[in-house]
Amino acid sequence: MPEPTAQQYQIDDFTSTDGTGPTSIQLAYLDINPTADKVALIPTCFRGRLSSTLTFSHGALKDYRVIVVALFGNGESSSPSKLTIFPPTLNYQDCVRAQHELIKPYLNIQAIDVVVGFSMGGQCAYYWTLMYPEIVRSAVMICSSARTSRHNYQFLEGPKAALECSVDYKKGESNEASSKPLAGLRAFGKAYSAWLTSPEWFEKGMYKSMGYETLGDWDRDAAGNNYYNWNPDDLLAMVSMWQRGDVTSISGDASLQEALSRIKASVLVMPCLTDQYFRWEASEKEAHAIPHSTFKVIPSAWGHLAGLGYNAEDKAFMDQAIAEFLRKQ
Repeated sequence: MPEPTAQQYQIDDFTSTDGTGPTSIQLAYLDINPTADKVALIPTCFRGRLSSTLTFSHGALKDYRVIVVALFGNGESSSPSKLTIFPPTLNYQDCVRAQHELIKPYLNIQAIDVVVGFSMGGQCAYYWTLMYPEIVRSAVMICSSARTSRHNYQFLEGPKAALECSVDYKKGESNEASSKPLAGLRAFGKAYSAWLTSPEWFEKGMYKSMGYETLGDWDRDAAGNNYYNWNPDDLLAMVSMWQRGDVTSISGDASLQEALSRIKASVLVMPCLTDQYFRWEASEKEAHAIPHSTFKVIPSAWGHLAGLGYNAEDKAFMDQAIAEFLRKQ
């Protein structure tokens, strides 16, 4: 199967939840195996690009038409780096409304058999189940949550402040490569890096399985090089959307449990045992509130990164769990 190329879908006169607009916005997406009958939708994650997103298209979703859609703010879909008018309070509802325009009116897809999301992509999947319950048949949430916890919110304040307070960052002035705040981007990466995996991962030197000899070698990429191709305002827009994640805001539910109890789709909730910000205990509570849910923990020391499939064992575990879940639908 040839590698799919990224496509762009434009929506004119789009008004965001915070009232920004109307303006023209674009969604970047991949359409994998487009002749398949079953459909899977995969929103990207924080710092996720279309080409780096784990699609399971050679495993659990090999018989599915897989639509991978870039979230607003990721630099491929509409983002601060691409628009002069961008919502100051970007919301998952904006992403899902735009994705719905792509899926139903444009691609003429009447039902989504499964929405699969990791991290911010999983939060987006939760919104899908409640905003368009008549379309979504099932969903898989990997290392994610229906509402960003206070602890998660505060952790994100660290890297955000490191970037915003850096000596070379100026809001709205980083669209040219020559004006990128490299010190600020590295400060963001440094503040973020220890949260990616787990204490066990660091103490056992598990970065060596990625080809790094020392912690410093890993740090050079994980907290530096991997951020240098990002626009700082795009990062900040996505962080803010992540911090605002809360499905109770869709219909004004009195509690998270009330919102989750209204999910009609079958849901697989799959956290990682050692994730430091989407904690498995919180995911278990969310799963208990969803009427048709399956709860399965990834037994890994890779923390949040387990959901990205960097470790072959974690990737195989998730693939098998998703396949078993879908067979029962």
